[in-house]
Amino acid sequence: MIRFPAAVTAVALAFVAPAPAPLVAQQQPALTQEIPLDPAVRTGTLPNGLRYYIQPNREPPNRVELRLAVNAGSVLEDPKQLGLAHFLEHMAFNGTRNFAKNELVNYLQSVGVQFGAHLNAYTSFDETVYILPLPTDSARVVERGFQILADWAGGQMLDDEEIERERGVVIEEWRRGRGAGMRMALKQFPVEFAGSAYAERLPIGTRESLQTFSAADLRRFYTDWYRPDLMAVVVVGDIDPARAEALIREKFGSLAAPRSAPPRPVMQVPPHAEPRFSVVTDPEATNTTVQVSFQHPARPTRTVADFRRGVVEGLHDAMLNARFDEITRSPNAPFVAAFANQGRSVRTLESYTLYAIAKENGVEPALTSLLTEAERVSQHGFTASELERAKTELLRGAERAYAEREKMRSAQIVDRYVAHFLQGEPVPGPAASYEMHRALVPGVTLEEVNRLARELITDQNRVVMANGPQKAGVTLPTEQALAAAFAQVRGKAVAAYVDNVATAPLLANAPRAGRVVSERRTDAIGTIEWRLSNGARVVVKPTEFKADEVLFRAYSPGGTSLASDADFPAVSMASATVAAGGVGSMSRVQLQKALAGKAVQVNPFISGTEEGLGGGGSPKDLETLFQLIHLHFTAPRADAEAAAAFKNQMSGFLRNRDANPESAFQDTVQVTMAQGHARARPFNAATVEAQDLARSLAFYRDRFADAGDFTFVFVGSVRPDSLKPLVEKYIASLPAAGRRESPRDMGIRPPRGVVRKTVRRGTEPKSMTRLAFTGAIPVRPEEVHGLRSLSELLQIRLTEALRERLGGTYSASVNWSVSRLPVESYTLNVQFTSAPDRADELVRATFAEIDRIKSEGVPEADLTKVREAQRRNAETNLRLNQYWLGNLVSYDTRGWDPRLIPNDAALAERVTSASLQAAARRFLDAQNHVQVVLVPETAR
Repeated sequence: MIRFPAAVTAVALAFVAPAPAPLVAQQQPALTQEIPLDPAVRTGTLPNGLRYYIQPNREPPNRVELRLAVNAGSVLEDPKQLGLAHFLEHMAFNGTRNFAKNELVNYLQSVGVQFGAHLNAYTSFDETVYILPLPTDSARVVERGFQILADWAGGQMLDDEEIERERGVVIEEWRRGRGAGMRMALKQFPVEFAGSAYAERLPIGTRESLQTFSAADLRRFYTDWYRPDLMAVVVVGDIDPARAEALIREKFGSLAAPRSAPPRPVMQVPPHAEPRFSVVTDPEATNTTVQVSFQHPARPTRTVADFRRGVVEGLHDAMLNARFDEITRSPNAPFVAAFANQGRSVRTLESYTLYAIAKENGVEPALTSLLTEAERVSQHGFTASELERAKTELLRGAERAYAEREKMRSAQIVDRYVAHFLQGEPVPGPAASYEMHRALVPGVTLEEVNRLARELITDQNRVVMANGPQKAGVTLPTEQALAAAFAQVRGKAVAAYVDNVATAPLLANAPRAGRVVSERRTDAIGTIEWRLSNGARVVVKPTEFKADEVLFRAYSPGGTSLASDADFPAVSMASATVAAGGVGSMSRVQLQKALAGKAVQVNPFISGTEEGLGGGGSPKDLETLFQLIHLHFTAPRADAEAAAAFKNQMSGFLRNRDANPESAFQDTVQVTMAQGHARARPFNAATVEAQDLARSLAFYRDRFADAGDFTFVFVGSVRPDSLKPLVEKYIASLPAAGRRESPRDMGIRPPRGVVRKTVRRGTEPKSMTRLAFTGAIPVRPEEVHGLRSLSELLQIRLTEALRERLGGTYSASVNWSVSRLPVESYTLNVQFTSAPDRADELVRATFAEIDRIKSEGVPEADLTKVREAQRRNAETNLRLNQYWLGNLVSYDTRGWDPRLIPNDAALAERVTSASLQAAARRFLDAQNHVQVVLVPETAR
């Protein structure tokens, strides 16, 4: 797997949470003090130089996350090794000292570790990281897991035959990534990273190199760079630290660096005095974008002063991004979307970046607006109210992270230590991080944030890049025109920003409460169901999986199926159109400001068959959450300007969607599967243009006019006795009319028989193939589990056949779905990317695997893989609020007994060769499927 560079803010600000107590500074730590490593971690260095980190963590129980971090990536390749850092990552799964050929993957699958979903790795410019999650209830499995990491570090066999077999797989990964985005990146990277290895060492390499490199050059990369002084082992999970440390010493202690090991160079991007420009077009580009980056060498975050600097930068970005978001909600916005960000572009380079998705022929207005907003801040600064909101959100975010310190999953923690080893990122732990935020954030002044804003825009080390579609009527500006935008804005007098904040309460008048009229408990799964006086149902499942999380979903049957054919085109996006206007007396922008520091989110939806709300928040903000639920039913807000802005924004995103060959492919699949039904047409710019605010508002109000046929499900850190008064006040008080509705059957059905379509689009030598099997199914738990088990088996078999045996694709994906309405039915999809001249071969191979299952059954080894994956996934899923919410809803809408939700492990034991054989015969009918293939325009 390839990982490309992405700027990451120094301090995460994506928190929407309640305000803590007034911002009073705690005792100030010394700014020169080094940030300590979390005291919960055990760390050390072996005599051979290998670093290790071990942190016990009980969430989830009986699991451990293992990582092998190698401080070596594609920038270390020489001209004969392009793409070989990544190729080597692939070879780690194709034969090691203790696991021949594919035995490593087979073994891990036999203990419930899924290839791709769990077991994985990635290669970037500067590093390669191997990912191995394991169950810990078997000492033997844990010991072998550490052995696998050690084999990756120093025991890869790199067999000639296996290298040749893997060429095809990696070339297919190269092929899968080809498209407008990659073509434009290949032209822009040499400008952005000029004078450095980053400009010409993309991790995927080149097709020519992948086809022709020698095995000796691959082994040389392994010998030179896979050595203990460039490695770290990270262990986080439910494991004895002493045992983990002993295994590290046992398995890795004998590794030694080669005698003539080359020094690991640090690749720098040279500074440049003059601005650099890149203007790139592509016929398949779907958006027009402009980006300005002000580059500087990456700075370490070692001391409290460094941490505080990141806080100031993060506050600046949060406030500027809020202004950009506000602009996009005006009808004549100069861009479709925009953001500001400070973070690393690559390991040794940071950038302050201004980015916008522009309208067609709108690069110059978008760039001018980006620079004007930066100039506005430079001249007038931010306002005190803006800074107060940003501080409140940041502090509450830190508070929420601290509250979850005992509930954080190991997978979230382990990557922090990987970043500490590779990039020196601090890992102070939740307690120290919270205390630093409490001590430092209140003391950040408006003047210093405004001073930072004036320092960020520079003439040196500036890179300006624009790209967009290559088509008639669309012209991108020249480099001279881009340069002129800076001169036009600099020093130009601009008006100060006015912070328009609503002062009215969210809900002006308290509703007249209803009541709970009946209660039913289901002790087997710990739920409580209330029937309310207005007819609504409320299901509550209290959990302790997260300390500061409550999720909810409300739903009612009907949806857009109940819109007339005349109204449907104008109301198909009614929920989004109406939501753009805000609720009650507040616009969307005013609402966002009013909710600053509140951990609440409520999103309305109207699908084809139901309408409802989804979201959640913090237990501390439940009343605000319930007020928003009430308002979304009773006070949707019509805002013509907001609706126009929403249409403009969505049209901007979608205007060139059809230029992407993969969009044409997906659209063909969608139209074919619905036999061209008018209500199943692809979502595009025409869909957006058809929306009508007045009709959308009327339809929305009708769908939410009767709460009596709604069900509300709440899962998370809630106490029923605290929730009940809120339910009675805000949900039982909702209007009810006694309606009992069902979705209309619109007659949308997949075709019968064999249907084949070919889509000829694009220039890359790339084909995509979709096989869709459909039919009737009784929507009962055992039937659906049979379909699911078959899809999981087929995923394993097609990975082995199409990827490992034939080298014809990077991955084959298998997914399934069932529907109860309008008729009980299923769909099972198989999809893969390949060379155009191999698509037919891979289709035949797919059907050969299906026929083999039907005729021969399933060997015990494959049965074990399916059963163990299901059993292990059930163990961890049952500790997730999202899993319970999703299943409580789906079981209810399907009419299933919710007490069966924890039964996945038991169902897994019932998977047999005969059951899978029967499922294949039933669900994979070769005489009833759709086949859609995308090929290049030039293909015969």
